[in-house]
Amino acid sequence: MSKVDTAWLRMDTESNLMMIVGVWIIRPGISLAALRERVEARLLQYGRFRQKVVEDAMGAQWVEDDDFDIARHVQAEELLPLRGQSRQDCLKGRVGELAAEPLNPAHPLWQFQLIEDMGDGTSALVARIHHCIGDGIALIAVMLSITDGGKAPPKRLQQPRDDQDWLTDALLKPISAMTIKAIRVAGAGMAKSVDTLMQPHHPLDSSMDMARMGYQAVSDVAAFALMADDSPTRLKGKPGTQKRVAWDEGLPLDAVKAVGKALNCSINDVLLSCVAGAMGRYLQAKGEDVAGKEIRAMVPVNLRPMEKAYQLGNRFGLVPLVLPIGIENPVERLYAVRSRMQDLKGSFQPVLAFGLLSVAGLLIKPVQHAMLNIFAKKATAVMTNVPGPAEALHFCGSTVERVMFWVPQSGDIGVGVSILTYAGRVQFGLITDSTLCPDPEGIIEQFAPEFDKLLTLALMLPWGEEGAEL
Repeated sequence: MSKVDTAWLRMDTESNLMMIVGVWIIRPGISLAALRERVEARLLQYGRFRQKVVEDAMGAQWVEDDDFDIARHVQAEELLPLRGQSRQDCLKGRVGELAAEPLNPAHPLWQFQLIEDMGDGTSALVARIHHCIGDGIALIAVMLSITDGGKAPPKRLQQPRDDQDWLTDALLKPISAMTIKAIRVAGAGMAKSVDTLMQPHHPLDSSMDMARMGYQAVSDVAAFALMADDSPTRLKGKPGTQKRVAWDEGLPLDAVKAVGKALNCSINDVLLSCVAGAMGRYLQAKGEDVAGKEIRAMVPVNLRPMEKAYQLGNRFGLVPLVLPIGIENPVERLYAVRSRMQDLKGSFQPVLAFGLLSVAGLLIKPVQHAMLNIFAKKATAVMTNVPGPAEALHFCGSTVERVMFWVPQSGDIGVGVSILTYAGRVQFGLITDSTLCPDPEGIIEQFAPEFDKLLTLALMLPWGEEGAEL
């Protein structure tokens, strides 16, 4: 197991398990037998899903599970709503329970639960996969391969090379020409691949260029270590051991694109601004004064080319994004988010974060936890934005109507925000610690109103040729 994946394996705590949790709503519903047949035919083509983890003094190894049983990993689930409780709310409660329930370490670290009948002609498929198997980009590619018409890649292409070579050359050696090139490529494109770092196509322009890139690296390392804690709110503190999840009905992607174009911002800027506004509104409703407050979210940044998205393992860095929850004016807040995203685009921090995770994977668990808490102490939330398929998927002859997922939080972080574009809609998901935020729906229900404010303002702008120039 690579050092980065080992770091994610060892990051489990009582409060936060390193599982990616997802839900598919499928219409018409499917049977458990059909699901097991599809998983055996497609998912198990990835050797990793038949392997368990064995740890030793040298790290962790992937080992074939001789006692593998599909019935252990693909199970039926029955919802038992309380009196007056909808099946939808019961599903949310069960997903929260599963997010806090450890996977069996004696077997491969994944499990599917199927609610065959949600009472409205649909089935709900709940998937839990440990982060050490792969990151969000890789696992979405895996899930796509098990849909109708999907196909797993050949086994020789499923695993990336180990992170040791590029880590040693690009991060652990003293700053050298190779390091400077790595910094330059990573800073120029936030989603450049690790492979590109080792074979850069951007020659150094001059000694001045080398000095500037070296200064950027040193500055980013120092900034990461000396970063101040974000504003204290009820969302930040010592988490407990129970989780809550929530999701919304989603926003039309075309409307989000139109707002971004009208206000000269990216889709990401618009969505992140809505997240900041929703959190601010929630805290205000709880009686907190958020004026001038900012919270920090750790945002994953892909470090692999999308054409290699199917490769398992983890290849992403983390950048700290400050969300201005205390800015009342939605346009002012939007441009504040845009400015901060622009500042991050030249940062070395994604590669630095990957390096820290790699080094952490080599350490004993107490030291690793102390090192990884550098991230947790500086942030209130983990937030990820993943592009999904433009068209609805089909699975076992049925349509996947909705896709949702929730990211794990490390250390003492108690909030996870997930944004997924799927079949023409933008879906918001939230997972929270029940002690810090027992009612995540209070945040979720503010996303659409915050977006509507921006949409209204965009519609008030002049249209036609003059408006197109804005």
